[in-house]
Amino acid sequence: MAITVVPYSPDWPAKFAIVSTDLRRALADVPVVAIEHVGSTSVPGLAAKPILDIDVVVARRDVPAAIEALGHAGYRHRGDLGITDRESLAAPDDDPPRNVYVCVDGTLHLRNHLAVRSILRTRPDLRDRYGAVKSELAEDPAMDIDTYLARKSPILQEVLALSDLTDDEKRAILALNKGG
Repeated sequence: MAITVVPYSPDWPAKFAIVSTDLRRALADVPVVAIEHVGSTSVPGLAAKPILDIDVVVARRDVPAAIEALGHAGYRHRGDLGITDRESLAAPDDDPPRNVYVCVDGTLHLRNHLAVRSILRTRPDLRDRYGAVKSELAEDPAMDIDTYLARKSPILQEVLALSDLTDDEKRAILALNKGG
């Protein structure tokens, strides 16, 4: 299946705000640490797949309650999809297209998302290089998601080199992105 990467849309933050409000309403009885707009759509000026990535951050003890509450709002639990401490939920609709994850506060997956977002927001040079890599990969009509993730790993490692993640954590992220 081909990968679609489009220029940044100034509509993405507003769409996130609407979804975030809906998520907060659905999670009214669950202690939520944060609802974070992550991924490329969260970085102004960055080309991206036109799908919002949203991390619902909760304490470990609140993960089951968050999954249950989101289930009542129409989200379907898909498991961790191979990422420990991150539970994937399929949205009840595509308005807007989005990936929603319930993430345990403080875990590597979440810190990775927040570090990449922060660095790309403050480093236009890296943002633009990353966007160019993604756009070039998406030009290949035979590109699959696993190859796409693996081939953008080198530029992501450059981005993460500027983070406060440990070398072991950076290696773990690289292994995950390369499918190993």
